[in-house]
Amino acid sequence: MDKKENNFYFVIGLILLASFSRIIPHYPNFTPIIAISLFGGKYFENRNLAFFLPVFILWISDLIINNFILDYYKTFTFFYPGFYWQYFSILLISFIGRNYIKEISVFRLLGISISSSLVFFIISNFGVFISSSIYSKDFNGLLICYIAGIPFFYGTLLSSIIYTFSLFGIYKFIYQNKFKLHKNHYLKFFFEK
Repeated sequence: MDKKENNFYFVIGLILLASFSRIIPHYPNFTPIIAISLFGGKYFENRNLAFFLPVFILWISDLIINNFILDYYKTFTFFYPGFYWQYFSILLISFIGRNYIKEISVFRLLGISISSSLVFFIISNFGVFISSSIYSKDFNGLLICYIAGIPFFYGTLLSSIIYTFSLFGIYKFIYQNKFKLHKNHYLKFFFEK
């Protein structure tokens, strides 16, 4: 296998491992999906995969959560009402990861994590406002909807920061050390004879 193929499988493995944490018990909205979108957007060479793998992972985990973990829907549910708002925000976050993470730094990852959390918060809560009958369809209803979403934003923000730093950090650590190990292996080969 060449380096590109190894990179592809490694990125897929990290994403699948992180996505598993979405279906285990967790604090509300403390999930890796934003970090997966940023990470996939940055490291997948295939643009379609970068955009649609995070959405596919979200859909699969939604299927599991909505049909086997929660007892909210009475029949098997492929898509819940208003799903497209969340899925659109994930596509947009993948676009951010693909186009705005050129160089990796602590400040860049922190800024991208915070801004991506805000993008998700704004779009998904607007979707709740538009597609539910809970809130009046005026400015006060919109404001109340965003205020009601604030407790969920804490989980989104914290998980985005933690998972983003974890995914990018693990990737960087392993690839830097893998290169050093290969380099040292070749040096030993030449000098230990």
